[in-house]
Amino acid sequence: MPTQAQPQLTRREDLLAQLDPQAVYDIAIVGGGATGLGLALDAAARGYRVVLVESNDFAKGTSSRSTKLVHGGVRYLAQGNIALVREALHERSTLLHNAPHIAQPLSFVMPSYAWWEKPFYGIGLKIYDALAGRSGLGDTEFLSCEETLACLPSVQADRLKGGVKYWDGQFNDAKLALALARSAALESALLLNYMQAKSLLYSDKKVSGVRCQDTLTGAAHDIQARCVVNATGVWVDALRAQDGDVQAMVAPSQGVHIVVDKKFLPGHAGLMIPKTADGRVLFAVPWLGKVILGTTDTPRHDLAKEPLAFEEEIDFILNESARYLRDAPQRSDVKSIWVGLRPLVKPPEKTGQNTKALSREHTVLVSDSGLVTVTGGKWTTYRAMAEDVLQKCFDSTLLMPKSRSCTEILKLVGAENLSDLPISICEPEGLHSYGSEQTWVQQLPGHQTWLTDGLSEAMVRFAARYEYAVHVEDVLARRSRLLFIDARLAMRIAPTVAAILFSETGIDPDIQGFLDLAAQYTLN
Repeated sequence: MPTQAQPQLTRREDLLAQLDPQAVYDIAIVGGGATGLGLALDAAARGYRVVLVESNDFAKGTSSRSTKLVHGGVRYLAQGNIALVREALHERSTLLHNAPHIAQPLSFVMPSYAWWEKPFYGIGLKIYDALAGRSGLGDTEFLSCEETLACLPSVQADRLKGGVKYWDGQFNDAKLALALARSAALESALLLNYMQAKSLLYSDKKVSGVRCQDTLTGAAHDIQARCVVNATGVWVDALRAQDGDVQAMVAPSQGVHIVVDKKFLPGHAGLMIPKTADGRVLFAVPWLGKVILGTTDTPRHDLAKEPLAFEEEIDFILNESARYLRDAPQRSDVKSIWVGLRPLVKPPEKTGQNTKALSREHTVLVSDSGLVTVTGGKWTTYRAMAEDVLQKCFDSTLLMPKSRSCTEILKLVGAENLSDLPISICEPEGLHSYGSEQTWVQQLPGHQTWLTDGLSEAMVRFAARYEYAVHVEDVLARRSRLLFIDARLAMRIAPTVAAILFSETGIDPDIQGFLDLAAQYTLN
């Protein structure tokens, strides 16, 4: 018999029935990405009555399109931002402890091709270790040529002078978002995806709630709240404009990632190039049985829900990879390509600045009407961001303090009794990503019917019953990561997934929408 409590059902009709039009929630959060979900968990765990609305699916945007790194920020150290690095290293340790089925340590190797690179970067990474203190994941090591090639068998050996090995963390970003949502629900928060915030509600010129529309049915819902938080990432300026603030605070930056077969980077270490030909950082990261190559940092002036890679970005990643990998991937080797928009905070006096130089730190603002806006930051520090937002709410008397945050020691859904579980996120997807909930997946119909390696019929049913999944995209992009690691394979099994989903929810699974989207993740 299972030792864990049965997962909480997330059927949409039940969630909508919980939405009380007469209630005044303590806090209404707009945006279901890393920041909003982390805030929902922290606030609910402190005893506040919380509702969160997301116009699409949880982590649909930036929060599912990261480089999959839980890190202190080696490049921020080079910029001298010691405080940001120290905070991120602490949060890295906390995340790995609270979600070991979703985030694990990963070693990285910097190959050196000039005599000065190994001592220069090695000393910097020793400082990185020192800042981590007891939160460190492993000691930085200076490697010989032979040791470097043992860690990175596919790296260019010509002119190799050795390398430096250091440790950081890796995670499944969309899975973490779902774990945050489900953990917040266990703390009595109400979370609704496919619920768009159309406008703000006011009382005596103060924000008093949000008018929403169910994007699946068109039904309107008014949500009253003492405090409204705008946590919509790169899209925060749209809601701020409704509130009368026309000064943009976000400079979107595009990051492109390319996925190729594991043969291009065998082993369990990541490759990190601290300075490419144009001064960027390049990663080759083993993830879910494939390898992620990236990323770019390109300014964008539009805010597309599905941004596309520029041809020059694709060429940059492939060309830079060819400088360091002995058998470099070609366009025909690309399994999937995906793009995320970073919400970089834009100081008013630096509106024309290159996005590579803008701050990755988060910013929290409170308008004259009481609208709280948070943007910037990164996945690693989502929990600290939530604490800062709530403190700002207290300071502005929008909420009365109840208790201190407990999320630093709060295990996320699926993390119970997993401290000694031998799992690796470098390996292909499978039951291990469910942590302590594996037993519940195996009890569902179709647990022995595999649609492809790493995805069973039972996993699709689990997504529909317990993980808020409605559409094929929800399953194949975020509950499973198949779209992100092999877009063509995802397209082939989409009809089967759609049939299973419809049998569970009775809602149109939007298979054509998924097929159109998946085509954008391929290179022709």
